[in-house]
Amino acid sequence: MVSAAAAWEISIKKSLGKLRAPDDLAFQLEQSGFRGLPISIEHALTTGALPRHHEDFLDRLLVAQALLEGLTVVTRDSRFAAYAIELLAA
Repeated sequence: MVSAAAAWEISIKKSLGKLRAPDDLAFQLEQSGFRGLPISIEHALTTGALPRHHEDFLDRLLVAQALLEGLTVVTRDSRFAAYAIELLAA
């Protein structure tokens, strides 16, 4: 699964010139077998209740989704380790 929050962050970083990503990212993800994970109200409320080990709200949203959906987060960001979630280092 790929969170809408991850796509949001990719889009922002791409527009700032900090990241290269295909213009048809949604199609490419779908072709690679990934499903989208929308942002729910429960995800948003859990994000707000999390400790602020990480200041980036989109990253805390990924943590909330991982907690609620039982998912593993793939990241290089060591700040995710402060949360009780499964991590896979990228």
